[in-house]
Amino acid sequence: MGMEQQPKAKTPYSLNSKKVADATKEWLHKRGVTTEQIAELVLFLQQKYYPNLTMEECIHNVEQVLTKREVQNAVLTGIQLDILAEQGMLIPELQDMIANDEGLYGVDEILAFSIVNVYGSIGFTNYGYVDKLKPGILEKLNDKSLGPCNTFLDDIVGAVAASASSRIAHRKQAEREKERGEETLDAER
Repeated sequence: MGMEQQPKAKTPYSLNSKKVADATKEWLHKRGVTTEQIAELVLFLQQKYYPNLTMEECIHNVEQVLTKREVQNAVLTGIQLDILAEQGMLIPELQDMIANDEGLYGVDEILAFSIVNVYGSIGFTNYGYVDKLKPGILEKLNDKSLGPCNTFLDDIVGAVAASASSRIAHRKQAEREKERGEETLDAER
């Protein structure tokens, strides 16, 4: 009698957080978006309220937002959908809507809301403002004549900038309260 080989048990899924975080940064870069460009949007959004705000602070806050799992999930999902649209790999009706950034298609904004939701209602107002004006990198990402499909990416970048701006606002408020000797809530977001 021969020994029968037992089927190999499937290895349970285990998320590698560092790989996901690294992929997020890598794919943003591959799609032409730098941390500095997002930080410029943050500076644009917050400089009026905090005239001494530095680019270094803005970069730091963008990097902190990008450490959040919910943010990484949205970034990678949105970029993947943009790439599939460029390749014509979506079902036809969805393909047309995403490839043409259809005005009534709002799932790109919904994905962006999943990012700003991490930082409260101020994130939504910051996002709406930057999405309407489309300054800096957002103008480039929104330019349909340049070729790549950025239906999701422009909203995602705006949401990351809005979230970093919200993070700064929360932290600056906590700093002011501390300076006045008031008890503060934890601003760790």
